Amino acid sequence: MTSARSSGQVTAPAGDILVRVENLRMYFPIRSGVVLQRHVGNIKAVDGISFTIRQGETLGLVGESGCGKTTTGRAILQLYRPTSGQVEIEGQDLTVLHGNRLRAMRCRMQMIFQDPYASLNPRMPVGNIVGEPLRVHRIVERDQVQARVSELLEMVGLNSYFASRYPHEFSGGQRQRIGIARALGVNPKFIVCDEPVSSLDVSIQAQIINLLEQLQTDLGLTYLFIAHDLAVVRHISDRIAVMYLGKIMELASSAELYESPLHPYTHALLSAVPVPDPLVEKKRSRIVLEGDVPSPANPPVGCNFCTRCPLADEKCRREEPTFVDVGNDHWVACWHT
Repeated sequence: MTSARSSGQVTAPAGDILVRVENLRMYFPIRSGVVLQRHVGNIKAVDGISFTIRQGETLGLVGESGCGKTTTGRAILQLYRPTSGQVEIEGQDLTVLHGNRLRAMRCRMQMIFQDPYASLNPRMPVGNIVGEPLRVHRIVERDQVQARVSELLEMVGLNSYFASRYPHEFSGGQRQRIGIARALGVNPKFIVCDEPVSSLDVSIQAQIINLLEQLQTDLGLTYLFIAHDLAVVRHISDRIAVMYLGKIMELASSAELYESPLHPYTHALLSAVPVPDPLVEKKRSRIVLEGDVPSPANPPVGCNFCTRCPLADEKCRREEPTFVDVGNDHWVACWHT
């Protein structure tokens, strides 16, 4: 591809940037020894990624299991304190905040967790689960908490009388709606959706996706939508980032990524997405990657994907490709584009 290249901070298209992530790294230490616990290495779960999300946008983050998607979301929200890098929301760097200052920022950012069965306290009624953030952050007066909880439950399609029930009395889809109501309670601007539909039936997945889209329209929300199902991500996302072994390989608008993918890993992922047309599906060829994903404790020298890439050459195995804009806000990290 012939194009003028530019490198540097990845910036969203025109619009107010709400979230800016720059050179984010999240390393988990490997320790040896029972007593001394010597530091002998690191698991590089997230290794120097940069991107921005503008107000009202949905950025999809895709990749196979273990690539660092969930860790990225948790590091952005400071549930994991990053090893290095910057995470800015509305211009405020979260990585330098502690105590009450960080706690105050929690109202602007929330998370919808992957497992609706594990993310709700089984010993608390739904009203207390949804109402707890309201009390902790003093969003409303104490005598108004119950009314606000009822409003939040109805907002996500649940009856207000469910407030007295416990999580085990609900289906998976209903539990995920409860999790969404809890996240909405503090009136956030930015929500990390960590595979919110992966554990649900297909019909329920569609309902939850439609709910998230409606809430985004009504409340002006901004999403980082983490998933491994590329069909779901294509439906909900404005732009999509493809992640592999702790790094972002490609980032582009949803339409351009699906129509004109540039990175070999993106090609392989898209080839695995079924097409609902038997004639087209019959003519398609799957790209089967050989080998296993390397350990994040010992990633390859050069490009992280070089051990499985059909195009890899000596340069790929020796030098890490720069994440660059090849035109039309289409970013890719590959020596062969």
